[in-house]
Amino acid sequence: MGNIMSLHNKRKQRNRKSLKKKSIGKLRLSVFRSNKHIYGQIIDDNNGTTITSASSLEESVKKQFKNCGTSEVATVVGKLIAEKAIKKGIKSVVFDRGGYIYHGRVKNLAESARSNGLKF
Repeated sequence: MGNIMSLHNKRKQRNRKSLKKKSIGKLRLSVFRSNKHIYGQIIDDNNGTTITSASSLEESVKKQFKNCGTSEVATVVGKLIAEKAIKKGIKSVVFDRGGYIYHGRVKNLAESARSNGLKF
């Protein structure tokens, strides 16, 4: 069958490639979205480590909502990741939307992180 890549993975690789050119030495805020949850993590690509992360699986978020796959939850997760990043002294990142379009939950997470102090 060969090396067949899904369209989602192709978009993700294309997005990451263009981010790499623009963001020399910056940390990356990566978003993963499943049907039930949303996750954000700040990654240091030079060392290959995750510095901080937030998701809708955390107890503080899970308690507030019955369904964690909504835009409101994404807004809360965005706020949470921004707060955690600022506590660790991170102010500026690049936004990695993965293979997702900048719309809906991904957009809400990004705008919430931005309005809570992260710059990208």
